[in-house]
Amino acid sequence: MSSYVRLHHHTRYRYDRPVMLGPQTIRLRPVTAALSAVSAYALRVAPPYSAQTWHHDGYGNMVAQVVFDQKVTFFDITVELQTDLTPRDPLNFVVQEEALHWMHRPVQEPGFIQPFYGLEEREQALKPYFAPVQTGPQLQKFLQSWTAQAPTETVAMLIALNRALAARIRYQVRLVPGVWSAEETLERETGSCRDSAWLLVALLRELGFAARFVSGYLIQSCMNGEGVEALTCDLHAWAEAYLPGAGWIGFDTTSGLLTAQAHVGLAATVMPEEAAPVSGLLDACQAEMDVTMQAQRLFA
Repeated sequence: MSSYVRLHHHTRYRYDRPVMLGPQTIRLRPVTAALSAVSAYALRVAPPYSAQTWHHDGYGNMVAQVVFDQKVTFFDITVELQTDLTPRDPLNFVVQEEALHWMHRPVQEPGFIQPFYGLEEREQALKPYFAPVQTGPQLQKFLQSWTAQAPTETVAMLIALNRALAARIRYQVRLVPGVWSAEETLERETGSCRDSAWLLVALLRELGFAARFVSGYLIQSCMNGEGVEALTCDLHAWAEAYLPGAGWIGFDTTSGLLTAQAHVGLAATVMPEEAAPVSGLLDACQAEMDVTMQAQRLFA
């Protein structure tokens, strides 16, 4: 069976009256790490616009900016891409020897960074991803309890932490915008994929790891009631940790698994709001949003 899949993603915003849109930023183009698997890509926007440009943001993500010079009653965004879902081993990487084991954070040492990030040029490039996330007693209590029995090997610890969050945080669909704080997600013990991903980023930075938030597509295969394969696709979020020698390694806090061929990253950022699929100003109005996604196998 072919491993190539075509994805069609359509988003339509409808407004209750003609409105002026400020420049709209669209973060729906695969990141560099996903490009080797993406063999075709197209972005279409309607209604007619006065300008569309592409540029790299401060994190290296490729983003589009669209400018409208007239009022509009709707805003359509359509993405079509073709990607290869050939299975790959998410553990197929080599960590440098100095990073094979991690160090417990010394008591009351603010700004602690794992010592294997010691090379100055590496630390400077990663500096934004160490930025501490506001924490509270729930997060500190969880860390204190969990790290006391955590594996000493770095990769084993990261895998175990990801699984622990997947087991503790019950997944829920949350259609309202925004991301809960790490403390709130721990208190509720439930959250969307973006909530639990941000919680893992907060925990990793507290442990002295470089960590970032990633938004993207998750394409999955399942069998329907008639035993026929069906593909599903959703916008998703996960966390990544940087390990010397291996680079950025993805952890899906919803499934407790490492990211692999089914995860197509679209934006990797320091803060979740910087990875929003679409952002921009518009006149005050009542707006409705409809999203459809379809994925299908491509056969030779």
